[in-house]
Amino acid sequence: MDALAHREINCSGLRRLIGAAFVARLVGVSLLLGALSASAQAVHPTESQVKAAYLYNFGKFVTWQMDRGAGSTLDICVLGKDPFGPVLDSTVSGESIDGHPIAVKRLVAIQDGSHCSILFIGSSEEGRLTSILPFTQSYGILTVSDMPHFAERGGVIGFVSIEDKIRFEVNRSAAEQSHLTLSSELLKVASSVIEQSSNGRRP
Repeated sequence: MDALAHREINCSGLRRLIGAAFVARLVGVSLLLGALSASAQAVHPTESQVKAAYLYNFGKFVTWQMDRGAGSTLDICVLGKDPFGPVLDSTVSGESIDGHPIAVKRLVAIQDGSHCSILFIGSSEEGRLTSILPFTQSYGILTVSDMPHFAERGGVIGFVSIEDKIRFEVNRSAAEQSHLTLSSELLKVASSVIEQSSNGRRP
């Protein structure tokens, strides 16, 4: 088996495992965390693979107010320095959410992102958050990043590392400002839920 095929199998397996771990929320957060830990040990995923799988699964627990026509794509976009490379494309290849095929787009500027449903903001864009976040809110975009204090600064979902495991924080106020409805089940498994948005400013 060549390296590319092995990577695609790992991405597909990890995507399903993290999805199953989200479902495990129905019987308790501790089971979810155990499932994620077991998944990581089973497939030895890279950090990029785990975050890509999370991006895909986040889309299953969010309702967007803006209507998408039948057959239109659900675009997962990356702005700034791309930490994923081909991993994100492999993770969502052939997948759909609510009947919308998933497409991955790389953006040169935030002004190109009005069509995005989910936007991963690279750490290279940290100094531009104060202009990026108002744009994403006006277009109802789910923002995700791994830059420090992202959710506290007005992003919707921020990746954090807790005991060497990748978890995520949610800013419910920022989601509301972006006209997004987050599933209560997503909130239950977040490491923390923030109720106030600071519009890109460091607290």
